[in-house]
Amino acid sequence: MADAKQGLLEQADLNRTLGRMAHEIIEKSANPEELVLIGIRSRGVHLARRLARKVDEICKFSPPVAVIDVTGYRDDRAHEQGLPPVGAFEIQATVDDKTVVLIDDVIFRGRTIRAAMEAVERLGQPKRILVAVLIDRGSRELPIRADIVGRNVATGDGQRVNVLLEESDGIDQVTLADW
Repeated sequence: MADAKQGLLEQADLNRTLGRMAHEIIEKSANPEELVLIGIRSRGVHLARRLARKVDEICKFSPPVAVIDVTGYRDDRAHEQGLPPVGAFEIQATVDDKTVVLIDDVIFRGRTIRAAMEAVERLGQPKRILVAVLIDRGSRELPIRADIVGRNVATGDGQRVNVLLEESDGIDQVTLADW
């Protein structure tokens, strides 16, 4: 059976959406110079870098961008018990007294964001943590929400949101597909 695909965002839509998200990030931070953007591996990293460029275009300040891999912090994936996750951050950033923005492509159950918050907690004490996602597909298992959302999309359990980005996939496109 072939996957039925529905287009959600094309390149121009994605660019416009990221511009709006950058404005929201600036509005929700007390001082843009206190921002630290943390991209969640893998597509969240590309989005964080793009958002940093857009913040720079608006404010003439380029916030630092860090990269995080939350695999070792996930509570729904098997990993060795008793060993603390190591090597989660590829690029360290000072988070003490900063507004940290965790950036991911899609939020669904909330477990990735929970894991990212735990990892950030090990770096220091941020003033505030915001969550920015390109797509919010609802259906949380945890009481976690995104503060900045590019687009809300109602999906069923038998559907998947596919985010394709130029940096990793050669095209900017978001689709909704049946499994």
